[in-house]
Amino acid sequence: MSSKVYCVAQFLPKEGQEKALFRVLQSLEPNTLREDGCIAYRVTRHISSPFAEGTSFPIAFMETWADMASFEAHCKRQQITEFFQTYCQAEDGLAADWNVCIYTDEPEDFDAPMFE
Repeated sequence: MSSKVYCVAQFLPKEGQEKALFRVLQSLEPNTLREDGCIAYRVTRHISSPFAEGTSFPIAFMETWADMASFEAHCKRQQITEFFQTYCQAEDGLAADWNVCIYTDEPEDFDAPMFE
């Protein structure tokens, strides 16, 4: 059974703060990529394409973690909790809104072999 989890974390910057918020989010990458269990962690910004016309917040993290425990340990790191306190929850922060979701690649009733 696969234990990988995938996180999509989207951020809506306050008016005029998109570049600043993107830079702050990029600064989280180097230390996060060093974490045990981090497979991929990349901040991206929305771009236009006639082949992908969906709606989204302008900035999104695409994350892959070895397992839920690794993801949850990441969320508890001081650098990450301070980011949310300073840039998302604080009145003078850079983010107007954010949305963090976690996903699995397994079907709900996946019948994987169990090894002891």
